[in-house]
Amino acid sequence: MKIVLLGYMGSGKSTVGQELANALKLPFKDLDHEIEVQMGVSVSEIFDQKGELFFRKKETAVLEQLLASSTGFVLSLGGGTPCYGNNMGLIEAAGTATSIYLKAKVAELTLRLKKGQEQRPLLAGRSEDDLMEFIAKHLFERIPFYERADLVVEVSSKSVNQIVEELKGLLQVG
Repeated sequence: MKIVLLGYMGSGKSTVGQELANALKLPFKDLDHEIEVQMGVSVSEIFDQKGELFFRKKETAVLEQLLASSTGFVLSLGGGTPCYGNNMGLIEAAGTATSIYLKAKVAELTLRLKKGQEQRPLLAGRSEDDLMEFIAKHLFERIPFYERADLVVEVSSKSVNQIVEELKGLLQVG
């Protein structure tokens, strides 16, 4: 079983992904981490040194590698991954992966992202009002890609455990 979690920054892809992987006894993979391992540097260093276009090409290549592997996993994508190139098409065409959009409300995302905002290059230095406006606009642009997922799960105001249990039910597993 291959499960691909997508959604905006702060929607819980990594946290929910790790717990879901544990519950399903599958390895957890984070696409950004897989890229960092292959490149030997952090994502922010890749952006700084080689630019976004290089990063996006590498992101697509690593996504393809993972989708082609014969082993199952729970994979957390970067927030922008589904929106670039034909990444959603790759996920859809894989046929062996179930994609899940972790959907969160703008207000909830703003609260979550405000905490670690300086560690996220797109968000660093923004005021709270500007942050909320940025998230709302960015999310609006990305929703058409996110909503192509096989399953959409609302995550606002739910605990990680509640989300994992809901996903297990939707995936029809223990």
